[in-house]
Amino acid sequence: MADDYKGYRGKAKDTLIEHKVRVWSDVVIDSTRGEFIGIILPRSETADDKHIVVKLRTGYNVGLAVDTIKRIKEMSYKEAIYKIPEKEFPYDPKKPNVKLLGTGGTIASRLDYRTGAVIPAFSPGELYGSVPELADICNLNTEKLYGVFSENMGPDQWRGTAEAIGKEIKKGIDGIVIGHGTDTMHHTAAILSFMVQNSPVPIVMVGSQRSSDRPSSDAALNLMHATKTAAESDIAEVMVCMFGPTSDEYGLLHRGTRVRKMHSSYRSTFRTIGDIPLALVDNDKITPLKTDYNHRRKDKKVTINTAFEEKVSIVYYYPNMKPDIIESLIDHDYKGIIIAGTGLGHVNKPLYEPIKRACKKGIAVYMTVQTLWGYVQMYVYDTGRDLMDMGIVPAANMLPEVAYVKLGWVLGQTKNLEKVKKMMLTPIAGEITTREPYDGYLIYQGGLPEITEFLKKHNR
Repeated sequence: MADDYKGYRGKAKDTLIEHKVRVWSDVVIDSTRGEFIGIILPRSETADDKHIVVKLRTGYNVGLAVDTIKRIKEMSYKEAIYKIPEKEFPYDPKKPNVKLLGTGGTIASRLDYRTGAVIPAFSPGELYGSVPELADICNLNTEKLYGVFSENMGPDQWRGTAEAIGKEIKKGIDGIVIGHGTDTMHHTAAILSFMVQNSPVPIVMVGSQRSSDRPSSDAALNLMHATKTAAESDIAEVMVCMFGPTSDEYGLLHRGTRVRKMHSSYRSTFRTIGDIPLALVDNDKITPLKTDYNHRRKDKKVTINTAFEEKVSIVYYYPNMKPDIIESLIDHDYKGIIIAGTGLGHVNKPLYEPIKRACKKGIAVYMTVQTLWGYVQMYVYDTGRDLMDMGIVPAANMLPEVAYVKLGWVLGQTKNLEKVKKMMLTPIAGEITTREPYDGYLIYQGGLPEITEFLKKHNR
């Protein structure tokens, strides 16, 4: 049957047929690279026809080139069933009530070691079956808002998520968790910090860098930390909760307007930029690292404002950038432009004329720094002063992505440029700070003696 070879074609499918095995066969493969024991997994229809994918007993997947395979022996076979056995999530009137809103991706999942299938979990019963520790923390209810990859999150989803948060708060929920893909989580965290203001409860965004079929998955622990934060934390802000170090020691709570994804694959990818995290969370407790945060309240009052102007762009300056980049935005009737400039906030002279034209047309143009750490200081050099004379407004130490979503949100409230400027430069959710702490700039630089010594003492 064609279904026996899901996604396989050409030489790969011929190899499976030749050795009388199929997808979900538990096999021993003898190859020129050695012996491999595991389960044959399906492949994407767009995958090549030169490899067979096997889930090893360790939980990792490996692709074996068919030309290296000498023999495949089927030990057993059991087709995957894509359903998690549900267990009723226990209700305890003494525990806090938490709502989990899903926007896409796998919040948690269960690995069926018999079949090798990774089965997504989302309902309370499924989550309890996957992560039973959640029942020790709270009473959990779930709602799927969207089912999109994070790169497809945008204004429509941001508005819908903010409105859903508002409804839950007015119902009296004790805390909210938002499951989200990690790639654009910092964009959503920032815009929700503006769309949802004065929340009486924690709003905690969480995701996973590694899927639950991998031994090194961070999914379950991130979910436990996020749920504990939503249920128990005194910090009533939009936060991102993800791994602190690369180990399983603790998670960090990052303010939604000062956080950024900084590594493509590390579990500790999220870092607070130009500040320090709000708190540290582990299975036992939540330890605040800052004191200047909005505290939990017992009322149900919240301000939801989802207005957003979509004709806003962010431009990352690079040497030899041509004027037509800016001219195109003007010609396409953009209302706002965020520039991530070099150094203290600079661009080259060929961009001067289109920038001047944009400002004269009434487009709101703001400067941020692509260094991420530090402030825009355009008065230091002639370049910066010239750009300010044209109408560019320096955006202090707002991160470029945060400035982008804030400008869209502000332009949704008003098109009056003086009012826009006042709103942009008035901190709403910690997006601008008066200073950066001495320990807010921290990148582990391998080989430096002081960092090596620090790691020896604190990361055993």
